Amino acid sequence: MSRTIECVLLGKEAEGLDYAPYPGELGQRIYDNVSKEAWQRWLSHQTMLINEYRLTPIEPEARKFLEAEMEKFFFAGGSAAPKEFVPPK
Repeated sequence: MSRTIECVLLGKEAEGLDYAPYPGELGQRIYDNVSKEAWQRWLSHQTMLINEYRLTPIEPEARKFLEAEMEKFFFAGGSAAPKEFVPPK
């Protein structure tokens, strides 16, 4: 049986994640407040950030940047795309 949560990104009840997708307090907040659909949106946004900024996620500075963007994406009004980003058609 799936869990239902009030998703902070979608603004409605939706299917919750099966487990905390990130360690620590931020991971628990995501587990408690973010739906599976919203998490998939983040993964797409994160991929765009990694590609546009040419990040190497294993590097500590890149991980710190992505964590801050994840926090903004879900809990602080959104994470913006780089100014140079042109969405695919």
